[in-house]
Amino acid sequence: MIGRPNVGKSTLLNAFLGAKVAIVSPKPQTTRNRIRGVLTEDRGQIIFIDTPGIHRPRTELGRRMVDYAYGTLREVDAVLVVMDASAGIRPEDREIVARLPRERERVYLLINKVDLVRKATLLPLLEEARTLYPFREFIPVSAVTGENLRSVLDVLFRDLPEGPAFYPPDVRSDHPETFVAQEIIREKILHLTEEEVPHSVAVVVEGWEEKPAIIVVRATIVVERASQKGILIGKGGRMLKEIGRLAREELEAIFGTRFYLELWVKVREDWRNRPGLLHHLGYRREP
Repeated sequence: MIGRPNVGKSTLLNAFLGAKVAIVSPKPQTTRNRIRGVLTEDRGQIIFIDTPGIHRPRTELGRRMVDYAYGTLREVDAVLVVMDASAGIRPEDREIVARLPRERERVYLLINKVDLVRKATLLPLLEEARTLYPFREFIPVSAVTGENLRSVLDVLFRDLPEGPAFYPPDVRSDHPETFVAQEIIREKILHLTEEEVPHSVAVVVEGWEEKPAIIVVRATIVVERASQKGILIGKGGRMLKEIGRLAREELEAIFGTRFYLELWVKVREDWRNRPGLLHHLGYRREP
């Protein structure tokens, strides 16, 4: 799945799988890595790849995120271009479509968030989309209400090439537990903070220890400025405690066991432009 920020790719991924494998927030550029989600039904298995929203990057992190998105096109059997019905077709959408090879067989347009618009506005939107690219299918969908999601799956199961199943039926994602913890902690920060803080935050799990009846996680939250560190800690440590509480509750629901989180906040100036720090934080350069 590819598209600009905030078109609902991660929400769509979770809706397709019926489980949360990608964090979501109203903040732009929430997804920073490729997120793989695995759907297994009696008729087969589909591996979805949610990519970072394509934007005009201003940092090395942003450049790597865009590279992740476009680089994914080289390794997939089908492309789902996602646009936002409530925003119309924007110049950024046109730029993304213009970079798609015209000879690709399986490129589909999903116009998401149709629950937010009147049906009468969809027809001109679809007509405009037809001039952009020879999409194989044009499907209006809603990740929130589930409208036409089964139709998307029907089309994919019909068109995708046959091959072996790569994952057991009970697997929903191939990311390790530490990645899940990092993303859940970062999601809580995104929901609780404003202004420049969400874009300037990274989370890395430094320790994961499974003890009898409890998992102890030690994680570092990285920010770019001392003022951001103050915001995340909060008066008397209240903000950091709330981040930890919300993350712990969700991790316990996901893994079915108790969690204890140790959270630390560190300042690493301009980390989004420092290749060594980016590598350490998991944002490696596209090969």
